Order: sequence, then C-alpha cells, then structure tokens
Amino acid sequence: MTAGGSAREVRESLGHVVIDADAHHVEISVAFADFVHDHGGGRLLDDPAVRAVGLADGSGERVPSLAERRRLHLSARPVWWTPNDTLDYATVAMPSLYHERLGEAGIDFAVVYPSRGMVLLGMEDTDTRVGLTRLYNEYVAAAYRPYRDRLAPVALIPAHTPDEGIAALEHAVSLGLRAALMPSFVWRPIPAFADAPPEYRSRLQRIDNFGLDSDHDYDPFWAKAVELDVPLSCHSSGFRLNGHFSPSNYSYAAGHFAAVGEATAKSLFLGGVLTRFPELRIALLEGGVAGGVRVLGDLVSRFEKRGADGLGRLDPARLDPAELARLAARHAPELTRYRPEQLVPGVSAVDGQVDDFARAGVGSVEDIRDAFCRGFYWGCEGDDPLVGLAYDTRVNPPGARLRPMMGSDLGHWDVPSFTHPLREAYELVEDGILTPAQFEEFTCANAVRFYGGRSTAFFAGTAVAADAERVQAADRVQATDQAAGGGMAGTRELEYTP
Repeated sequence: MTAGGSAREVRESLGHVVIDADAHHVEISVAFADFVHDHGGGRLLDDPAVRAVGLADGSGERVPSLAERRRLHLSARPVWWTPNDTLDYATVAMPSLYHERLGEAGIDFAVVYPSRGMVLLGMEDTDTRVGLTRLYNEYVAAAYRPYRDRLAPVALIPAHTPDEGIAALEHAVSLGLRAALMPSFVWRPIPAFADAPPEYRSRLQRIDNFGLDSDHDYDPFWAKAVELDVPLSCHSSGFRLNGHFSPSNYSYAAGHFAAVGEATAKSLFLGGVLTRFPELRIALLEGGVAGGVRVLGDLVSRFEKRGADGLGRLDPARLDPAELARLAARHAPELTRYRPEQLVPGVSAVDGQVDDFARAGVGSVEDIRDAFCRGFYWGCEGDDPLVGLAYDTRVNPPGARLRPMMGSDLGHWDVPSFTHPLREAYELVEDGILTPAQFEEFTCANAVRFYGGRSTAFFAGTAVAADAERVQAADRVQATDQAAGGGMAGTRELEYTP
C-alpha cells in the first residue's frame, strides 16, 4: 500500500482534481422493480429473462447449477461480487451517502455506471430491452438529480438497431443524462442456422460490433451521438469467447473485457467509423490500455504489409513463371516436369475488398495513429501496472500516446474498500510507472476530454467545472500550436496550472 496515507491525503497532495471515469451504482433490485410497476412497466418484469437475473422482484439472480452450465455451455458467474462491508455497500447503493462519502475516496467527481442494470442491454425481446432501459434511465436520473454536482449517472443505450439507439440517446438527453453506456456488441443469428431448434440457436450466434461486417448501417446512430455531444462507453462481458469460457471457474475469464474492447476497437476502426466521425468519442471500459497498445501496433504493422502499398508485394500475378522455371532448372531440376504456371502459388479467388484498410479511410501510419488516439479512450482500474504503456513512445508507433482513464470500479468485487482505488492508483507514481503529469492525465484530464469533449456542458454546475474548463483551454492552446507547427496529435503532456 502507498506510503502516502489515506485516499484523502493522497488527493490533498495532488495539484489537480480527481475524476473517477468509471464508478458504479449497485441497484437495490426490489426498489427498481417497484419503480417499474409505478411507471406502468410491470408487464415487462414478467419476461423470464428478467426474472432469471433477479431484477423482477429482488429475489436474486438464479444461477444455473454446474451440471446445467456444463450441459448448456454456460459460463461460470462470480459467486459474490459486491462488498460485504455494510457502510461501503450502503454507500454505492444510496446516492445521498455516495455523495457524502466521495471525498473520503479522494475523488472530486465520479461518473456512475450501472451494475446489474447492464444486463438489460442484452435482453432478447425488443419490448423488454427498450422498455426497461428507458425506465432504468428515468430511475437513475431521478435518484441522482440532487447530487449531480459530484455524481453523474450514465444512461443505458440499447443498440440492436440504429433507430433503437437513436431513440434511447434522445430520451436520455431529455432526462439530463449526458453520458451513455452501450453494449460492445450484440449477438446476431447466423443465417445458416436460422432453422435450428431454439435451444441451439442461442448458442449458434455471431458477434456484431457495429462497425465492420455489421448487419446494419450505424452511421445515423454515430451522427446522433455527435450531434447531441454524448460520449459513448462500451462495456460487455466476453465470458462466451474462446479462451475466456469456463463453466466452473469465473477467474478463467480474466481478460475478457480487454478481448471484447479490442474487438470493438478493430471493428469501428476498420469500418471507418473514426474517420467518418472524427468528433465521436468511444471508451472501452475495464479492459485496460495494454490491449489498445497491442491493437494499434497490430494495425500499423498490417497496414504497412497489407495496405494498398504493401499488397503490391504480395500479388502472385507479379511472379515471373519463366524466371521461376529457369531457377528451378538450376536449383531444383525435379520440378522441371511441371509447367511454369504450376510452380506459382495458387491465387485465391478474390471476392470483395482486397485492401483491408480501404474502408478505414486512412492513407498513412500517421492517419492511423491520429484517428485511433483521438477517438478511443481506455478504462483502466487503479491496480493496472500496464497503464504506463499508453505513454511509452518507444513502443507505440509512431510516437503515439493513448488516452487511459482511471475507473475505480467502486461497488464491485475487485475494490477491497471504498477508499482503496486512489491510493492504489498513486502507486503508479511512487513506483515510477507514471510521471506526475501522466498521472494527472490518467485521473483527471482524459476524463475531461472524453466526457466533456470541446463543450463545457457536461461539467457545468459541478464541483470540477472550473478545473474541466482549464483542461479544455490548455487543449485548445495545444491544438493551435500543433496546427501551426505541424506537430503530432496526442504527443505532448498536459500543461496547465490548477
């Protein structure tokens, strides 16, 4: 544990505010169910999927037995996942107490995400999914309205279709909710198995990450998010993915959030979403930034070898059969019994796009870097020692600096106590992994950039409004300097005085 003392003392030693980019509210299910009934949605709670996760009456989630999980290919779930310290549990369940105690955690402002409510995004029935997410947003908007100076609740945005997502965004903004949580993907049926028995169809599905190879054109949805200036966070579990699935051991799924985040980032980038919507802000939560570093490196490497220029070195039609036959006669005479064209590698039938980067809208490594580092933000927990990779310009091509954000994950099993996250995060400075300026970006500035963008609307009226405006002003100066000097985006550390 850091020698810096309590979380409050760590905060007081800093020259900047601390913004928690990913805290959680733990829902009291029976209270939510009562709200739904009181607002005319009681029939939605009759959906068996809602009852199975314990949101219908507060009875708790029904966990299938190990035998059932093995038979049905279902993943293990965490046996316990909320704190058993009574005060800490009450804190993340009661907005008034959350607001009162936030300073004890050394946090000036927290963006508060759902917990069990996140499962509503994946409900298969459209009426259930749309109706309950809408009511959930009304529920948290009302619960947190008196505490918006320090706590910002996040809206659930279902996105099985673009129109569904657009309607949810507009409704959320009408409630005063300025940040949104959408799924990282939706499960789509595989056409070849459309006639399979129902018990098998749910397992014979593919992932749609809303960009590359999506069933729908999500451009109207992205455009609406930009129009409304709503940042979009993506956060879905990947328990069912290969390499993360176990019916008996929840910890075997380690890394599943990172895997899902990487898949979403690749889909949106290669699908050209970031270049068509340069003002769009996407956060991949709870997977850390190391995955982002790897994806960026992979994209650059593949672009150099499989982009428009690199493909010219791979086209088998450019091989010279006559020269190949001459070399065979000299070095492998046993091959001379074959016709020269038989010595050439078989040319795969080309069906569709040859250049994998054509839709991405990039023409250089620098274009990749700028779009990737501008559009994506990476949610990291305080105990993640790999945060420093975001700033390692020796590793990141070419000199890129990614944008990690500290998310406490308050309310969930990986937070030992309410005051733990900031103390643990500050060890990154004490251990020399982050400089103080990088720690400031990690715990403050990048959250301002993601949630606030270029507008002051998100933080207006909050306890950190003036600090957010100073970050934005410093960024405007930096952007002007870079435009004048031709500098690279995202390569200079924050410079402002709190």
